[in-house]
Amino acid sequence: MGPLLLSANSFWNIVNFRGQLVEALVNAGYPVRIAAPDIDPMWAEARGVETFDILVDRSGLNPVRDGVLWLDYVRLFRRTRPQFYLGFTAKPNIYGSLAAQITGVASLPNVSGLGTAFMSSGPLAGFVSLLYRLAFRRCPVVFFQNPDDRDLFVARNIVEPSQARLLPGSGIDLARYAPAPMPADHDQMTFLFIGRLLGDKGVREFVEAARVLRGERPAWRFQLLGDIDPGNRTGIVAEQVRQWVSDGLIEHLGHADDVRPFIAGATAVVLPSYREGLPRSLLEGAAMARPLIASDVPGNRQLVEHGVNGLLCAARDAKSLAEVMRQLGSIAPERRAQMGLAGRGLVEREYGVERVVGAYLDALTQLAGEMRVRGN
Repeated sequence: MGPLLLSANSFWNIVNFRGQLVEALVNAGYPVRIAAPDIDPMWAEARGVETFDILVDRSGLNPVRDGVLWLDYVRLFRRTRPQFYLGFTAKPNIYGSLAAQITGVASLPNVSGLGTAFMSSGPLAGFVSLLYRLAFRRCPVVFFQNPDDRDLFVARNIVEPSQARLLPGSGIDLARYAPAPMPADHDQMTFLFIGRLLGDKGVREFVEAARVLRGERPAWRFQLLGDIDPGNRTGIVAEQVRQWVSDGLIEHLGHADDVRPFIAGATAVVLPSYREGLPRSLLEGAAMARPLIASDVPGNRQLVEHGVNGLLCAARDAKSLAEVMRQLGSIAPERRAQMGLAGRGLVEREYGVERVVGAYLDALTQLAGEMRVRGN
C-alpha cells in the first residue's frame, strides 16, 4: 500500500476529528504521515505516524504566506512521495491539492465547511471560488459533509458531480460519547454553545438571546465553551467576552479538551451559526442525548429535525433564537428527554465514525486499483 499524507490547519484538528481515521488507516497497512502546525509527537509516535510541522495561516489572506505554504507542500510531496493526499480545512485543501497536481499525487480533499470568504459576496468570494476550482479540477474524489455544500460546488462548476461524495461529517465515537442522564434540576435550564467564539458561529445572537431571557428566567444559564480566535476576521475580542461575563449574561468556560462533562451538565446544545459543514458540537450533543437548538442553515438542518430531536431558529436572528429557547424551556422534562434520545438514535443510524472510515478505505482501495490498471 502506498503512503498517505494527511494535512489540516492544526494538529488538534487531526487528533480530535480524524484520530480514529488515522488509526484505521494505520491498521489497514498504510504508511501514514501528517503535516500540520503544532505537532504532538507523543500522540503520533504512539500510533506509528510520521509527522511534519508546516505553518498554516488559518485565517489570513496574505498572498505571500499562502504562496510559501504552497511551496512547502510541493517540497514536502517531492521529499516524501505520498501516493495519496488527504486534505482537511480550507488552506490545506486548496494549496495541498494544487501542490499535489504538479507532483503527481492523488488528492482527496474534505470540504468540512465554507469559510467567511467563500460565504461573502463580491470579488473575494469569486477569487476563493477560482482557487477551489483550480485546486480540485484533478482530484479524483472530493468529500463533502452535507448536500448543500456539494450542490453549491457543482453549481459553481468547481467540481463535477462524478467527483463529489458525501460523508456523515467527521463521524462520532458512539462509545465515547454515550448518553448521559439529563440534569436533575428541571427548572434551571442550561444552554451550552461549543466552538470557537466567532461571529459566524452566531455567538452574538446567543448572547443577545441570553439578554432577552435573563429577565424572564433568572435561573437559566447560558454557557460559551471555546476559545477566542483573535486571528479570525469574525473573532469576538476578549474584552467583549469579559464584558458579557461582567454583565451576568453568559459564563465563559474557556477551552476544554474533553467536552463531555459540560454536555452532561447541559439541558441543550446550541449552535446559531450562519453555515456549517456538519457541526461536531451538534453531533456530540446528539450522541449524548441532548436536545439541539440550531439555526436553520446548511449543515445544521442535516442534524436537527424540528420538533423531533431539537428546534430550529432563523439564522442571524437573536429574537428567533430566544423564542425557541423559551419554547424548549416550556415543554415537559420528559419530552426534552425524548428529544435527546431521538438525537441519539439519529447518530447511531447515520453518523458513527466507522461510516467515515469505511468511505475513505473504499475510495482509497478503488483508486489504488485504478492506478494499477493504468500502470499495466
